[in-house]
Amino acid sequence: MKLWNKGFEPDESVELFTVGRDRELDLKLAKFDVQGSVAHIRMLNSIGLLKNAELAMLTHELQKIADKIESGDFEIEQGVEDVHSQIELMLTRELGDVGKKIHSGRSRNDQVLVDIKLFFKSEITELAALTEQLFDTLIELSERYKDILMPGYTHFQIAMPSSFGLWFGAYAETLVDDVILLNAAYKHADQNPLGSAAGYGSSFPLNRTLTTELLHFETLHFNSIAAQMSRGKTEKTLSYAIAAISGTLSKLAVDICLYMSQNFGFVSFPDELTTGSSIMPHKKNPDMFELIRAKCNRLQALPNELTMVTNNLPSGYHRDFQLLKEIIFPALDELKNCLNMGNYMLQQIKINTNITDLSLYDYLFTVEDVNRLVLSGVPFRDAYKKIGMQVQEGTYQPNRTVNHTHEGSIGNLCNDKIKDKMSQRLNQFVIR
Repeated sequence: MKLWNKGFEPDESVELFTVGRDRELDLKLAKFDVQGSVAHIRMLNSIGLLKNAELAMLTHELQKIADKIESGDFEIEQGVEDVHSQIELMLTRELGDVGKKIHSGRSRNDQVLVDIKLFFKSEITELAALTEQLFDTLIELSERYKDILMPGYTHFQIAMPSSFGLWFGAYAETLVDDVILLNAAYKHADQNPLGSAAGYGSSFPLNRTLTTELLHFETLHFNSIAAQMSRGKTEKTLSYAIAAISGTLSKLAVDICLYMSQNFGFVSFPDELTTGSSIMPHKKNPDMFELIRAKCNRLQALPNELTMVTNNLPSGYHRDFQLLKEIIFPALDELKNCLNMGNYMLQQIKINTNITDLSLYDYLFTVEDVNRLVLSGVPFRDAYKKIGMQVQEGTYQPNRTVNHTHEGSIGNLCNDKIKDKMSQRLNQFVIR
């Protein structure tokens, strides 16, 4: 069954090529298609295009379909083009001509748009929750290890003292920035396109404000062409948020892979969370984080990939948009998996609590000693030269005492402030 059927069937090879992965991916949209249809028929009833009895019959059947979706018994039958066709087919089988009335006043274009926007709102909410869980783990680790020093590096060279508290807290605060982009993606999706039809509205007296309220959108995409132009733009907005979170996860994974190596030895994990070698019996590899790194690096290409699909398209609908589902739907699943596994691994991380006691890290403390001289009254350039000459001559003996007090330093992590920032960002989500 095809919603556009006019008495002929396309060439089978054309149908296979154009349908693509829709039957598979549309299963993610099924419950949202039902939600959109329920709102649409209530609106049609309000403007006299459906009788009360017809509304009741359609609502009842749509609820039965919703129950099948919830139980996992819903499927898109062979020969049926997509989820929208499947649901209309099921209604028509049960209700005859009444089922055929459900499409009045809408196009598959705005029907798809509604489904996708509702789906994205749900997915973004889930991503925000998973990001918050990872954030909470990082803050907890930051507090637990706030007094444990670790080496800081610039240019891969030993630089200055850091701490595990500062390191964990850095990734926590970076996630706050990522949530800002998630929020922007949510707001972009939180606009109702239903009633824009194929992009040029309808001659029916549709009540688009009513469907906006029924579907719990914040507002309308008022201009019907603008509503259709949001196809692709909404996906790209979300892709930037996905890429941002992925960038944070990837950098964290790189750090951990580096710090797990024997040359660093800063962190480790229980044996069962590592993998081995087929010929080297000593190996305990960080495969989990290597895969997170690779997956998240690939996800950071998402905005560019979506841009390449949509960049040269004029206004109006084009079949190119179908490919966006094949790109972004799997990406959402990939990022959720990475967030879950990253959080799981971090909850079991082990810290080397004495790493900076090694003579290897003596030079970490040169700046501390320069600053001590400055605080005692020595001009900075003279203090810098004095410590520098000790390093050059091989006579430098570090004072490993560290006393940092300013906001965001080793001794003043400001984790309470970072938690407040995250709470403010998350509170901006008005979940509807």
